[in-house]
Amino acid sequence: MSDATEAASVATSEALSEAAFQAAPEAPPAGEPSSLEPAPGEPAPSIIPAGLDAILAFVRHGESEWVAEGRFQGQGDPPLSELGRRQALLTARRIGRRTRRPALPLPAGAPLAIVHSPLARAAETAALIGRAVNGGRGDDALEAPVPLLPEPGLLEIGQGEWEGLPSAEVSTRWGERLETWRRDPLAAWAPGGESIVEVDVRVRVALTRILAELATHAPAPTAGRSQVLGYADLPADEPWSIVVGHDGVFKVALLALLDYPLARFWTLPFALSGITVVEIRGGRPRLRLHNATDHLSGIETDDAAARARTAERQRSGAL
Repeated sequence: MSDATEAASVATSEALSEAAFQAAPEAPPAGEPSSLEPAPGEPAPSIIPAGLDAILAFVRHGESEWVAEGRFQGQGDPPLSELGRRQALLTARRIGRRTRRPALPLPAGAPLAIVHSPLARAAETAALIGRAVNGGRGDDALEAPVPLLPEPGLLEIGQGEWEGLPSAEVSTRWGERLETWRRDPLAAWAPGGESIVEVDVRVRVALTRILAELATHAPAPTAGRSQVLGYADLPADEPWSIVVGHDGVFKVALLALLDYPLARFWTLPFALSGITVVEIRGGRPRLRLHNATDHLSGIETDDAAARARTAERQRSGAL
């Protein structure tokens, strides 16, 4: 194929993609059978079992090679970069030493499971965390190792034709669509990729499985536990699990848990190797910790380039 023919073919493909974007049907009205949004005044169904006391710790993977190169990832599968492995190792150590001051708001006992996206950057981060929480000796040794469980529902949001491309190229070829994605993620997404409404369905299924397993190990609900921090409270003995995944899918997961609308997608960023804790009391979720990255302070101080990449990625809308 000649260069001119190939260029014409690419242009035609992009034109058809943009035409499909312009002609995309609107989401069905709230309350309709095909809509995931409840009608006005209709309560949204909760994915949290009634009365559950439990904790979820969300950990985003470390920097990948594509993040370092400024490429859109989606469900592409690059490995961790060298910096990403350092970040993941420090995060694993922080969770393994979670009771050391300043303590993380996590139980001292072992997590029930480490549930992770099957993509390499998340699986490698999860494996390092597993090594840290399973590494006790003597009296601290666990009776059984904490299992690592791959969960397809935690795959990153599919970015279709954008996956693997530099941010600058995506901006040049799909400028209008990218700007709409950044502004209103319910109105546009990557050509050939997933909408966040589609992602919300599979994320809720995955979270329902994780929460149901926690519920089977949860103690009987304790009446009168305060929802206000700072008051004397019972020692934390709730079952907990660690969830390792990605920025985009975690945004959707947190919105689902906290019962916020998907339109707030860009409100909740997740830092590379950051730790977020959702505590569930009596079936009610509350955000105890978000984006804790103090354990990375040493390498972040040494790597100004990594900070610049993170800032640019937040501006670009890349996942």
